[in-house]
Amino acid sequence: MQYRPLGRTGWNISTVSFGAWAIGGTWGEVDDKDSMAALHRALDLGVNFFDTADVYGDGRSERLLARLRKERSEPFYVATKAGRRLSPHVAAGFTRANLTAFVERSLQNLQTEAIDLLQLHCPPTDVFYMPEVFGVLDDLVAAGKLRHYGVSVEKVEEALKAIEYPGVQSVQIIYNLFRQRPAELLFEQTQKRGVAILARLPLSSGLLSGKMSAQSTFAEDDHRGFNREGAAFDKGETFSGLDFAVGLQAVEAMRPLVPAGMSMAQMALRWIQMNPAVTCSIPGGKNPAQVSDNVAAADMPLLSHATMQALADVYEQYAKPLVHQRW
Repeated sequence: MQYRPLGRTGWNISTVSFGAWAIGGTWGEVDDKDSMAALHRALDLGVNFFDTADVYGDGRSERLLARLRKERSEPFYVATKAGRRLSPHVAAGFTRANLTAFVERSLQNLQTEAIDLLQLHCPPTDVFYMPEVFGVLDDLVAAGKLRHYGVSVEKVEEALKAIEYPGVQSVQIIYNLFRQRPAELLFEQTQKRGVAILARLPLSSGLLSGKMSAQSTFAEDDHRGFNREGAAFDKGETFSGLDFAVGLQAVEAMRPLVPAGMSMAQMALRWIQMNPAVTCSIPGGKNPAQVSDNVAAADMPLLSHATMQALADVYEQYAKPLVHQRW
């Protein structure tokens, strides 16, 4: 496993970490026994950073991580998120009272006295222009409820505004072979400020596993079926906002580019790690086999210049016209 600094926290975290959305819900049926086995496998393989949120299974994902802390002795970091419990999910709801209540609930779910890293959970754009919200987070750090805080964003614009606040240690953003815009300007700015980048949806909702086809079906509670047009939350969270059929075409164009000894998923994760501005990717894993495949990417050989160029060409042809300007 490789490790990189998480912002200015002094922590070094695994370059392939663990995204715990899938073990909470909205990714089809999941079994807690399998989920715990996946979490244990991640620790066994050197993962020391787990990303969750209070709304993943209404706290289910957080509670599983609390179990992991009880069952294992080695230290690891847990990042969670707050804000999506608001209904309606509007900027006016990001008050001191609401944020404090969300934090207290996560502290209870995680069974800890302080949250390692709290992230605002893809709030409305207006929130990034409300200094008082970040002042509340500063106060929660001072009160010992949070060790550090960051943001999870949908758009590059939001990330660029967020990193103007000195307390922001990390930006979580969709960055993968189908969503490359963050590398244009944002990464240069986060490196200058010592802000971590957490690359979420690194496998584009499973598209970049190379295991899907036009015949793939999804459970009723799987966002890959019900959110393709943004019916439940931002469209960009499902298949990176890319039309599913176009995504499948792009995957086929990439298939010949997978180096010998790698799976397509490993190539996609290794591609993210090629950018030194990225602290880690956070692929999900619902069972130990998925975790093992993902984590192995951390120690794979560098991708060649020719492969990187060919992958860039696929992005230019298939994904860029549809997603680049939107997020």
